[in-house]
Amino acid sequence: MVEVWRSGFFESAHRGSLVVLDADGAVTHAVGAVDVPTLPRSSNKPVQATTYLDAGWVPRSTQELAIAAGSHSGEPGHVELALAMLAAAGLGPDDLGCPAALPSDERERATWLVEGRAPAREAMNCSGKHAAMLSACVAAGWPTQGYLDRAHPLQQAIEARLGEAGGEPVSAVVVDGCGAPQHALSVTALARGVLSLVQAEPGTAGRSVADAVRAHPWLVAGTGKDDTLLMGAVPGLLMKGGADGVHVAALPGVGAVALKLDDGGDRGRMPALCAGLARLGVDAELLAPFAVTPVSGGDGVVGEVRPSAALV
Repeated sequence: MVEVWRSGFFESAHRGSLVVLDADGAVTHAVGAVDVPTLPRSSNKPVQATTYLDAGWVPRSTQELAIAAGSHSGEPGHVELALAMLAAAGLGPDDLGCPAALPSDERERATWLVEGRAPAREAMNCSGKHAAMLSACVAAGWPTQGYLDRAHPLQQAIEARLGEAGGEPVSAVVVDGCGAPQHALSVTALARGVLSLVQAEPGTAGRSVADAVRAHPWLVAGTGKDDTLLMGAVPGLLMKGGADGVHVAALPGVGAVALKLDDGGDRGRMPALCAGLARLGVDAELLAPFAVTPVSGGDGVVGEVRPSAALV
């Protein structure tokens, strides 16, 4: 799907699957095994977040709902918001089931290291999701202990919702990097699920999540992150990356794109995603800063990472 060229020499390739849907959810372009289950990882988060609202959680702000669907970089505003969500539910960082981590933001991680601060659960990139999961459990009267067990009512609701939104049953449930259940779906189901959010009627859980994510892209990722920058550049775009080479994006009234790179790397994701968005008619000028990644050589640029002919 993506090629790496260095000084005119074809150096590497990133293979995988990509699907483009129209506004009705019909497939208009497909490359690779778009119907084979994969692990969407954090790209599942926006659809997952609708179950927190359905459980009775009432966020105090759209910022709380945005970070519930995000993978933040551990900057101070991210960590403070996650802690405030926990406090509002009568909980604290020790209640989080995600592992302790340093911030993923390079500057903030360096600050923590210089100050001698230890990894913390609230700095982990999924702490907003976990704080929202716990808040939903409190609102619904479900136990917070064991909230990551697949048999817990919240996790059962998430599994059912992902299958419903994607139009296919979850084919496997594994343990994600943050300790929560992770649900296998095809990239086609992933695209349909996220498209359903931006197409949802105002006032519904799906539309509330979509609006919050698009209103606060910094809370979904962080400073300099692709999701934050591209959502800021393309009006109406909902976008969410996942670990191991997954990405999904959707535009209301237009369609959706989802992809998985087989090597699990990050380098080829933006060229592939932008090629899919270009097929949806997104302005090339808006996509230009993301559509091709420069390849460095010495003190200059000697090549590029670009979509293959299969995507263009």
